[in-house]
Amino acid sequence: MEEKKEGRKCKKKNLGLVNYEELPNYMKDNEYILHYYRVEWPLKEAFLSVFSWHNETLNVWTHFGGFFLFLGLTIMHLVEMPGVLELLSRIFWPLLLTSSKASYKFGNSTMTTALLQMPGPLVPVSGTQANRWPLFVFLGGSMFCLLTSSLCHLLCCHSQRLNHFLWRLDYGGISIMIVASFFPPIYYIFQCEPLFQVLYLSAISVMGILVVVTLLSPELSSPAFRKLRAMLFLAMGFSGIIPAVHALVVNWNEPLRFITLAYELAMAFFYGTGTFFYVSRVPEKWKPGSFDMAGHSHQIFHVFVVAGAIAHYDAAMIFLKWRDTVGCNQFQ
Repeated sequence: MEEKKEGRKCKKKNLGLVNYEELPNYMKDNEYILHYYRVEWPLKEAFLSVFSWHNETLNVWTHFGGFFLFLGLTIMHLVEMPGVLELLSRIFWPLLLTSSKASYKFGNSTMTTALLQMPGPLVPVSGTQANRWPLFVFLGGSMFCLLTSSLCHLLCCHSQRLNHFLWRLDYGGISIMIVASFFPPIYYIFQCEPLFQVLYLSAISVMGILVVVTLLSPELSSPAFRKLRAMLFLAMGFSGIIPAVHALVVNWNEPLRFITLAYELAMAFFYGTGTFFYVSRVPEKWKPGSFDMAGHSHQIFHVFVVAGAIAHYDAAMIFLKWRDTVGCNQFQ
């Protein structure tokens, strides 16, 4: 009995928050964050710690929040698609009509009368629209990155094996998000020039694959190569300068070019600023231990990543609406 009680005490003690000096080497990443670490917690407790306060809480929720934001945008755009709207109306129309007939027996409300007089399921208005799949590639890549990042920060305290796997998945998610970000602007801008469309999208996809393969190396995914990883991600982002200049030349007489350029410059600013905090570890570097729970560099980095993704989404929507109204035949 005494041994069992002692075991339970040790288990409870092990689930407490510890200091940086008590961490195993594989968890030592930021020497300026001194307290409130979780070490080798069971998966269940690690999952449930999403609702508790520790030095990863805001790292988890800053990207969980971004994930749910982009999930909402994805659902919104799916519902707006004519095929999806028609499918949903055919599924729910009989239920709505049956409910209206039943309520009609008990009362003749204006809404019920209007529903009963409607001819049938909603039918989409005919018209040509640009393909939506490049937008969904970007939304899907963003959601994957934000979700894997949140899960990484939430569960990396479980074990060394899972820690290494999750950090590589996190870096892969960043690469996928960067590659996915190229799809809406390049696809819509160069829709009338398929050669350049395929060339640029293929080039960034190959670059993304090479970066992911490179970061699968255990050595390169370690804290010591943080700056190298940042340089690789920035190199992927800055490779977009070439198609961006090309796009400006091709669409020089298009008034919207300055608006989309402003959004993309805002995205570059947010990503670049976030990378600065990620590499420099400011402000906790200035006052170690003061930003353990809130305000440290990685949390700030997360906020800037979400802000950059939102700016890019706004630009993508302008590209999409422009392509909905401007066809290739207008340039021929």
